[in-house]
Amino acid sequence: MRKRPLNSNHPIPRRRFLKTSTSAFLASAGFPLILDATDKAGSRRARVGSGEYVYECYHDWGMKSLPAGHHYGGASHGVAFDANGLLYVTHHGSPDSIFVFDPKGKFVKSLAPHQRTIEKEPGGTLGRGHGIDIRKEGDQEFIYLAPNHASLYFSKITLDGELVWHRDRNAIKTDCELFGNPKLRFRPTNTSFRPDGGYYLGDGYGSHYLFEYDMHDKFVRAIGGRGTDKGQFQTPHGQWLDDRDGTPKLVVADRANKRLQWFDMNGTHLRTQTGFLFPADIDTQGDLMLIPDLHARVTLLDKNNNVIVHLGDDEAWRAQVLSNNFALRKQRPKWRPGRFVHPHDACFDQQGNIFVAEWVVSGRLTKLVRV
Repeated sequence: MRKRPLNSNHPIPRRRFLKTSTSAFLASAGFPLILDATDKAGSRRARVGSGEYVYECYHDWGMKSLPAGHHYGGASHGVAFDANGLLYVTHHGSPDSIFVFDPKGKFVKSLAPHQRTIEKEPGGTLGRGHGIDIRKEGDQEFIYLAPNHASLYFSKITLDGELVWHRDRNAIKTDCELFGNPKLRFRPTNTSFRPDGGYYLGDGYGSHYLFEYDMHDKFVRAIGGRGTDKGQFQTPHGQWLDDRDGTPKLVVADRANKRLQWFDMNGTHLRTQTGFLFPADIDTQGDLMLIPDLHARVTLLDKNNNVIVHLGDDEAWRAQVLSNNFALRKQRPKWRPGRFVHPHDACFDQQGNIFVAEWVVSGRLTKLVRV
């Protein structure tokens, strides 16, 4: 987790920030529980990476501590740390839409019941947690959430789950004339922060715009829109503040265009970088940039944005993952230790370990420990 020397009036960006029921849920779905996988010889855990960047894989981290009635359901989605090292994981399960774990993987609490929809299933509701980020504002930390559902809304809550504000399609419509077009969809995916206290709301599955707000929650501008030209997006799924070179920039995971795009703090396009498969989100720590790629790998870039390593990269395995309309995401018995299925979000902890949340049925969180 990085700390920036801002004055107290400006928020400090942060992102480093199974019990019986879970086993029963997996078993009822036909999935055997895979915990703490080792290699074929059983001598050590599976590893990914090469050179100086080799990591041991702790698959299904924290899952065995989930209490009765708690499960990830259709997918685990987003990950973020608070200043005390608690990990917040968004999901499409039950109850609520966020699970919180301590640094050892012990379940702490469930949050965000407002990000749920009514469903025809036991319990009657389903969490719709998707994008999550956390930052300190003054002497308090806040969670910014995006639910990836058209009937819900961006929200800001305390670490205890108290709702501070919410912003749905109609609220953004009052700020931005774009939503005067009834054909423009709304389906949020993520949020990110500016160094001046402002923030971006990403409508990645909907309008393909990012909506910028200042530190006083006043609308500033819309960035992007659907397209393939520079400055346009096809599914701006995640975004992040990239200040590794000392100059803050907005970097966007332009997923369906298979690229990253950088913008200055005024929204002007700076550069585009290709070579990705389906980049889903972004995190940074020191000189490193971390990109979870929905097509079965996780990428590390150096300070010059050169690829250091593709973690878990395997073309034959990726072909299996992408075949039959992503059927493998529902087939837990076929998942392999040391291979990713659909990395959806990833972040560093304070020690430089990597946590990867995957878009898979029953959910999977993997802790990557550098060796």
